[in-house]
Amino acid sequence: MKNGLAALRKINWDFPNSRKADSVHAIHPYPAKFISEIPQTLIEIIGAPDDTWVFDPFCGSGATLVESQLAGFPSMGIDLNPIACLMSEVKTRPLDEALPSFAQKVVAKARNGGGEITVPKIPNLDHWFKPEAQEEVARLLPAIEEVEDIIVQDALKLALSSILVRVSNQDSDTRYAAVEKNIGPGDVYQQFLYAVKRLWNIKSRYHPKTWETKVLKKNILEVRKDDIAKPVGLAITSPPYPNAYEYWLYHKYRMFWLGYDPLDVKKDEIGARAHYFKKNPPTIDDFKNQMSYVMALLYDVLVDDGYACIVIGRSKIHGQIIDNAAIMVDAAQAAGFELATKLQRRIASNRKSFNLSHANIKTEHILIFAK
Repeated sequence: MKNGLAALRKINWDFPNSRKADSVHAIHPYPAKFISEIPQTLIEIIGAPDDTWVFDPFCGSGATLVESQLAGFPSMGIDLNPIACLMSEVKTRPLDEALPSFAQKVVAKARNGGGEITVPKIPNLDHWFKPEAQEEVARLLPAIEEVEDIIVQDALKLALSSILVRVSNQDSDTRYAAVEKNIGPGDVYQQFLYAVKRLWNIKSRYHPKTWETKVLKKNILEVRKDDIAKPVGLAITSPPYPNAYEYWLYHKYRMFWLGYDPLDVKKDEIGARAHYFKKNPPTIDDFKNQMSYVMALLYDVLVDDGYACIVIGRSKIHGQIIDNAAIMVDAAQAAGFELATKLQRRIASNRKSFNLSHANIKTEHILIFAK
């Protein structure tokens, strides 16, 4: 691996020309996501032994899983967020070529449904969605759920999820504020059909070397070794940064519409900013304990001579700068890992962009640990 470590040190990890707008990575909005060039490069240079898989315990939008498939490695990802899991599953499954025709039938059924509709009881729904948008989303959902093929159904749900911010009053996927938008009758149906067409066009060009991927929706702090049914040869992940980003919040209404409870996600989401502005907030010691659990789990599931790659930046909590990389190194070494190398990269200004002036996150570290 000495040659591999030398190769890693020569890489420009900033990836300034990263553009994935027409790739499978871009089928659904997911701000602050793990850019795909990082796992792609780590997998290419480090790889994984035969009969093991690549593992991401915070898989998010599935970048590590997709890059593992493209490189021919089986993979597993875990995430607490159901929208993240839905993204990862749809990205890493083969899709029926009839997906667009399923979408046409779903829209026809929704348009011709007539009669009473049931709009879910969602807090502040009228503030965030106009009545016509509420009605059209509420008509689409039961029509989608009548599709018997669960893989097709999930793809249709993901397409609908991908447009919910666009047809809502939320300013954008990177700004949680209500604004006036020109959303009229039929716009939800039109945007849904376009999203399905785009999803199918992208997926039809996706030809991985393996489809062997497992996605588990679970709190990583409740995961046990038995949940990971295959030996891990390489782990690649980017843990949540304390007080830096709230994944649950910016997917809140997607979760409500699709029948999930975002407050359950908020309760268990590591690092969510809201946790640090409540009575009796968590301390940095809580994050240390959480990461100690994660690193001990990784050490337990990794094969001998396996590698764990962690991408993490700093945090700012109540004015104090937190060196999360140092916390990860301490947790990893306590678990038994050896720090093989430490790399640094600059974060593009358009990433992790939810008003993070309070966090001042401009760089992050890539930590390579050896077992």
